[in-house]
Amino acid sequence: MALVKDGQAVQDPWINVADNVELPSSGPIIVSLARWQTDRDALSSRADPVGIRLASHEAASDIASGLNRISLVALEFPTFRDGRAYSTARLLRERYGFTGELRAVGNVLYDQLMFMHRCGFDAFEIASDEAVESWQKAMSEFSAWYQPATDRRTPVTALRHLRRAAE
Repeated sequence: MALVKDGQAVQDPWINVADNVELPSSGPIIVSLARWQTDRDALSSRADPVGIRLASHEAASDIASGLNRISLVALEFPTFRDGRAYSTARLLRERYGFTGELRAVGNVLYDQLMFMHRCGFDAFEIASDEAVESWQKAMSEFSAWYQPATDRRTPVTALRHLRRAAE
């Protein structure tokens, strides 16, 4: 898996820790929601960053009260047909004000990268060896938008109103 963050291929410093494995003494870690709920105090007191991996059926509200202690949220896309992580991403960014890394993991497909980015994702685990090229191509395929989104690009309707006002 390649990790693309802010349009660049990067090394992933994060360690995914299974629920039945002892926590490493140092380094940034990603744990499941169940582990976060069970070991919240120990995880919150770590010197190194902590991230949480949410399955598609788990809600943003389950971690909202602890977002100030979470540096990364990895949202799972189990299949291309399951888009619940899009809604979770928008909730984390817009309702809960999460400013840390929002990572798309699982079945992350090229043709969904732009839409994931618009919902607030800034990091993507991509299976393709051409991850950066895929990212760059996906980000340049559309130049106009009809809906407002987390990326705050001006929708076409607002651009039309601005143009008419200028005339």
